[in-house]
Amino acid sequence: MIYPDVQDLTNQDLKVLCDAYRKNNFIDPEISEKLGVKRGLRNADGTGVLAGLTNICDVIGYQRDENNNIIPIDGKLIYRGIDLNDIVNEAITQDRFLFEEVAWLLLFGSLPNKETLDNFRRILETHRELPDGFAETQIMAAPSPNLMNKMARSVLAMYSYDEEAENTSLENVIKQSINLIAEMPSMMVYAYQTKKHAYDHESLYFHYPKPGLSTAENILAMYRLDQNYTREEARLLDLCMIVHADHGGGNNSAFTTRVLSSTGTDTYSAIASAILSLKGPKHGGANLMVMKQLDEILANVKDVHSDEEMKDYLTKIINKEAGDHSGLIYGIGHAVYTKSDPRAQILKKHSKDLAYEKGMQREYDCLCQIEKLAPVVFKELKSSTKNVCANVDLFSGLVYRILGISEELFTPIFAISRVAGWCAHRMEEVEFANRIIRPAYKYVGDEKQYISLEKR
Repeated sequence: MIYPDVQDLTNQDLKVLCDAYRKNNFIDPEISEKLGVKRGLRNADGTGVLAGLTNICDVIGYQRDENNNIIPIDGKLIYRGIDLNDIVNEAITQDRFLFEEVAWLLLFGSLPNKETLDNFRRILETHRELPDGFAETQIMAAPSPNLMNKMARSVLAMYSYDEEAENTSLENVIKQSINLIAEMPSMMVYAYQTKKHAYDHESLYFHYPKPGLSTAENILAMYRLDQNYTREEARLLDLCMIVHADHGGGNNSAFTTRVLSSTGTDTYSAIASAILSLKGPKHGGANLMVMKQLDEILANVKDVHSDEEMKDYLTKIINKEAGDHSGLIYGIGHAVYTKSDPRAQILKKHSKDLAYEKGMQREYDCLCQIEKLAPVVFKELKSSTKNVCANVDLFSGLVYRILGISEELFTPIFAISRVAGWCAHRMEEVEFANRIIRPAYKYVGDEKQYISLEKR
């Protein structure tokens, strides 16, 4: 049943429809190679097809030798020319919340001075509350069992509250971007509380955002019933948001933002589409799959510190004998990174102390073992020379679990972190690209003559 009050298709009707589709629809994957099709906009060596230029972010995972062969290197993530590790080091050594500074950097291309940063924080603070009646009419009145869908709908609903929604001038897109960066955390928390009330029959409570708090602090204060959190917890969440803030123009959700922006559509449509792109389990939703996988391994492996036991179970996962039978080890492998994902290394390093403090030593150690052993097992079973490494999803889910955050919020937090990057890419696309994105698809079907209904 899709809709409770609408008659569902009968099994026979559905069989007829599916049989009709399968009879007349098939594309041989070998045709793609013959025609030189870049499936998934990927080159034959797995690298991305060059589709555009950007000043915002650089994702570095390999080098090329004189013969154009890929040489694996330790990964780097560069925000506006600045190494992510340098930004994180500033946050740790100076004990500062830096997500707002990173948002400014991505949007405007420079590091703000203290006066500029203080003013930007003030602007965000004054825009965190949702419009009057929004929570009641747009969130509470239409709860959703999936928070990413609800957030996308909420962003689209903001269109109706904006008298200049269709205005794509730089001034207006900046205004809309600031509003979304500031408001989406409130949308997320209110959507979550509404879902828990409507579907799980739990008590409903809303906390308003507080002035003087960072974005990370506000999320924890609004999410938790008692509004209490430690500085260490808020710093870890801030760190997680920093590493998720952007990842170049080629990742699926950023590219979605650019594709829609290239059409001249409004900001709300572009960002809502990015949210729905991120929702997918092959993109932002992968952190949930990692945690499901982790829980299964913990339930079936007695000693996670045993390389032999861990390798045996990882072998079962790859051979589709365990896990979700997909053959995938979630949290391992990346389209760009080869030897290491800097985001994964940052979260691994800075989550350890809190993980041990909160009694999650076994979970943390298990993920470290997966990071170490999965590439080894993969190479042994697949006889592959390809380098694979842990990606950010391997440790991000554990960070949220350490913070006591519901799994339902794992991907939404990714979204409210990444919206700064999405908005930066939208601004760049609108201002400088000036051409609709329109790749080609080769038709490989047969030519047919129309046959009148009486003769079929």
